[in-house]
Amino acid sequence: MISPFLLHLYLMRTPITTERLILREIESSDAEDLFEMDSKIEVMKYIGIPPLKKIEEVYPMINMLQEQYKENGIGRWAVELKSTGEVIGWSGLKLHDEEIDGNINFYELGYRFKPQHWAKGYATESSKAWMDYAFHKIETDNVFGMTDPRHKNSKKVLMKMGFEYVKQVEFYNETVDWFVCNKTKYLNQ
Repeated sequence: MISPFLLHLYLMRTPITTERLILREIESSDAEDLFEMDSKIEVMKYIGIPPLKKIEEVYPMINMLQEQYKENGIGRWAVELKSTGEVIGWSGLKLHDEEIDGNINFYELGYRFKPQHWAKGYATESSKAWMDYAFHKIETDNVFGMTDPRHKNSKKVLMKMGFEYVKQVEFYNETVDWFVCNKTKYLNQ
């Protein structure tokens, strides 16, 4: 019998499709789209790091994400439009092994999109796919979220997914709003 962890690693290699999107592992060929996104001031405004200046700055991030796939079987994935094949951003679950607010080895939902694709429901659509994955495939009891306290639109997405605000916490020397979504509550909404 295959272990749940190995099954999870195998399943993560399979793209996830939604009505309008394909979620898949980020590849080196996605560098131009990721640079286009992360070089924008308005995208990086609430991230806590400056916009990228050169495309070469994207490759360490891609390598880090690919290492997370190998080590944890999960991470942030490219979000591709089914209709055009354009990579419009990323979303996914990150396994955190550092302690935050008394939690360790937990999954955090995250997303980032090119500005021209904001306010079209893509963050919500991809987040729903990840929440379903977290609670049906990984079978975790909670998924966490964090956002800059000023980032109202990110908070709206978390609230639509059933997340509840917990409190502000420190994360890499930044104050963030900390949210949790419980499996039972999510499945009963």
